[in-house]
Amino acid sequence: MQRMGMVIALKPEQIPSYKELHANVWPEVLARISKCNIKNYSIFLREPENLLFGYWEYHGADFDADAKLMADDPKTQEWWAVCGPKQDPLDSRADGEWWAIMEEVFHLD
Repeated sequence: MQRMGMVIALKPEQIPSYKELHANVWPEVLARISKCNIKNYSIFLREPENLLFGYWEYHGADFDADAKLMADDPKTQEWWAVCGPKQDPLDSRADGEWWAIMEEVFHLD
């Protein structure tokens, strides 16, 4: 199992609609996340900085392959098209990232 954390900014005027969307995530999107071996997925919001922190645990053997399956899914693409304009990616993110992947520096079970 691999723990993964990521961060992105959220446009302040989009906070209410972003919260509403995530209170009612589309069932197809939830199913795809599970099919891609992602469990224990949470997103946290920090205001007033308007930063989203995402955390999940990857339980598969090939994250790149599972990430491609997710990215190629039409319903997931539709979800991202709705959510993406609400987000403001960090300038410091790596090439090819939307959410900036974070380094795990501590863990305790």
